[in-house]
Amino acid sequence: MQAGQQDRLADLRRRIARLEGGGRHAGILPFGMPSLDSHLPYGGLERGALHEFVDYGAAAEFAGCATLFAAGIAARLEGSVLWCLNRRDLFAPGLAAAGLHPDRVVYAETFRERDILAVVEEGLREKGLAAVIGEVTRLGLTASRRLQLAAEGSGVAALMIRRWWTVAEKDLVALPTAAVTRWRIAPFASQAPPAPGLGRALWHVELVRCRGAEPRSWILEACDAKGRLALPAGLADRPDPAQNRHATTS
Repeated sequence: MQAGQQDRLADLRRRIARLEGGGRHAGILPFGMPSLDSHLPYGGLERGALHEFVDYGAAAEFAGCATLFAAGIAARLEGSVLWCLNRRDLFAPGLAAAGLHPDRVVYAETFRERDILAVVEEGLREKGLAAVIGEVTRLGLTASRRLQLAAEGSGVAALMIRRWWTVAEKDLVALPTAAVTRWRIAPFASQAPPAPGLGRALWHVELVRCRGAEPRSWILEACDAKGRLALPAGLADRPDPAQNRHATTS
C-alpha cells in the first residue's frame, strides 16, 4: 500500500469514528509523533474519553511504565490532575521526570479500591480538571461505561491504570472494558546505555484496542521532562516495518 493510500485510509477511519461517536469529542491530544498520531482515528487521543493503561512483561506489577505513560499524557494537558489511589507508592519525583509537576497533582487516597471508581467518576464531572487518573484492579463494563459517559460530558480525560498483586488479580485486568483505547507498556532493553543514568529508557508500547484503528506496537523512548515520547535514535531513520509489509503484499 502506497503512502497516499495509507493517508486516505486513515482519513476514512477518522470519518467513520466521528459517525460512530456522534461527532462528540472534547478535542484531541496528539502525541506529536506521526507514527502514532497517523494510526489513531482522530490523529491523537480523545480528551473527553476513557483510556486504559496496563504494565506487562517481567515483574510487570512493579515496572511502573504504565504510570509514567499516563503521567506523560496528563503532563501535556493544561490544568490540575486528580490522581485517585489507595496505595502510598506513587513517587512524585518520577512523575516530575515524566513532565507532571507535583504542584499540578491533587491526590485522592481511599482506604478501599472499590471506592476509587466513585472518586474518579466524581472528579470527571469537574470540567476544570485536565485529567483524572485512577489506579484500579477491577474495572468492569458497567463501571467503565459510567466513566466514559462522565468523561464525554465534561471533556476531562479519564486515564485508568490497571494494577494487580496476585495471579488472580492479573486475570481480572484482562477482562474487557468500555475504554476507547487500551495500551500495554513494558520496558524494552535492546542495549545498555553508555553509562548509568545516561539516555532515556526504552518502552515497548502496544495499542491493544482502539475504536477505529487496528492493534499496533512501537518501540519508543520514555517520556521526557515535558511528557513527550520519541523514536529511538537508531530507529528514527528506518522505514516503518508495517509499511514495508503492506508494500510487499499489495
